[in-house]
Amino acid sequence: MARNPTRAVRIGPITVGDGSPIAVQSMAATRTQDIEATVRQVQLLEAAGADIVRIAVDSRKDVEALAEVRGRTSATLSVDLQENYRLAEIVAPHVDKVRYNPGHLWHHERDKPTRDKVAFLAEIAERNDCAIRVGVNCGSVDPVMIERFGDDDVGAMVESALEHCAMLDDLGFTRYVVSLKDSDWLKVVAGNRRFSTQRPDVPLHLGVTEAGMLPEGEIKTRLAFEQLIPEGIGDTLRVSLTLPFEEKGTEIDTGRRILDDIESGRFRGIPTILPEGLNIISCPSCSRVENEAFIDLAHDVREMTEYAREHDLTIAVMGCRVNGPGETDDADLGLWCGPAAVNLKRGSETVGAFPYDEVLGQLRIELDALIAQRG
Repeated sequence: MARNPTRAVRIGPITVGDGSPIAVQSMAATRTQDIEATVRQVQLLEAAGADIVRIAVDSRKDVEALAEVRGRTSATLSVDLQENYRLAEIVAPHVDKVRYNPGHLWHHERDKPTRDKVAFLAEIAERNDCAIRVGVNCGSVDPVMIERFGDDDVGAMVESALEHCAMLDDLGFTRYVVSLKDSDWLKVVAGNRRFSTQRPDVPLHLGVTEAGMLPEGEIKTRLAFEQLIPEGIGDTLRVSLTLPFEEKGTEIDTGRRILDDIESGRFRGIPTILPEGLNIISCPSCSRVENEAFIDLAHDVREMTEYAREHDLTIAVMGCRVNGPGETDDADLGLWCGPAAVNLKRGSETVGAFPYDEVLGQLRIELDALIAQRG
């Protein structure tokens, strides 16, 4: 397949860009502090053929656990810094790549210039022989970009990525990749196309975030990949699926199957839009999930809402407090899951917090009200 002439970026023993094979990765779905479970999942993902495995850290205790995990696996590890970029200093010695979200970076220590924060991360990465991923999500772009671009959220996402690339370049740090993700595959295609025309040298990590459950999650992801990869766009990828923790290797299997199909010309069809009707967005199970009941809830939501499948509505089911509050705002109805309760939203308005065994009934009430309202 033709590939964009991106530069080579080394991530531990893996090289992405510069014509290297497209790397397939996934993310550990266990709590990082559960060392035994996390080591086992990293090993399962490796056995499934993962080139890179990402782990989330949100506290010093997570970092201590990460150090134990690192000592028990030779896997190529990436780390998700979440909202505390300063953890990079103690995280970097244990991983091969550090991923940060420009939107989260903007919110932390707001009195400090963003460039200073990026410089801190670049210096830490350089010192510890780490690559960086600039991970931009439409649902968490910083407010400055949102205000500048208004309804053009793809434009805001792309400009945020370009801004951070320019900062890293100015700092002399070029060992980075970029991802531009959304739960809408059309926005993923538009964003990556727009970015790659302006920075064809930067390796891109592809993915549809919160793609959801099978088979819909694979379909949404496939639609994006089947457009971008034949155009030479994409150097590494992830298929983000809502799966039980023991089945996370399915993300790797699905990613490689899609790549094989594209390379062999076995396209499944590339419609310009998905069929109208109910759209359920659910995030991939990962180490940020604070209650494993989230996975069962996502499947229960799909089953309970089957009666509404003809209605053009979006329901988002998010598994954590990091992405949940912001990334449910654009859905008609949203659920983001905490340790003991599920927060139910109508658009950006909070309806209330309900126990896991009661939230489906409340969701049904809200869904019926929306259907009646829209006729």
